Amino acid sequence: MPALKPTQYNARITWLGTVTPTPDSIRSAPCDHLELTWEGVAADSHAGINRPSCSRLLKQYPRGTEIRNVRQLSIVSAEELTQIAEAMGMTQIAPEWLGATMVVEGIPNFSHIPPSSRLQLADGGMLVVDMENRPCGFPAREIEREHEGFGKRFAAAARGKRGITAWVERPGHLRLGEDLQLHIPHQPIWAHIESVL
Repeated sequence: MPALKPTQYNARITWLGTVTPTPDSIRSAPCDHLELTWEGVAADSHAGINRPSCSRLLKQYPRGTEIRNVRQLSIVSAEELTQIAEAMGMTQIAPEWLGATMVVEGIPNFSHIPPSSRLQLADGGMLVVDMENRPCGFPAREIEREHEGFGKRFAAAARGKRGITAWVERPGHLRLGEDLQLHIPHQPIWAHIESVL
């Protein structure tokens, strides 16, 4: 029996960007297409087969431990960006401020698609969903630079809507306007999940 189940859900790519490594900013710059390699997006600050562990994994590793890079891309939902902006009392949240690689639309509750789901590119390339991305202080800092007094509102407004992180299972090309097909793991939810949350 196949381990992954194709769904009827497609995500339309509405925005693409890359993050240039800088010491004080996660801001991404928009572009109209991206080439994905085994390392992610070439020259992006999140590219690489491996990466040093960060604060998200302090219960598993000392900070800076070399681990597999499953955070090569940051993908957010256009619908959820609108919801975040409304909760913050803003007209919009620009994906650049979040250091996003890609904005998609069309998949409901996007930030909670199951870990290990796949997003298949039009040319057959494949992205593997690692997990929900959690709000942190870096986007808040970018928002504050643009709209003073609003950055501190980000974490609460973005909880459960910050998108997902992903890594490249098969290289390919991302282009504005193309669709990604969602495939989900053919596996029930762990019966004890509530006991550990």
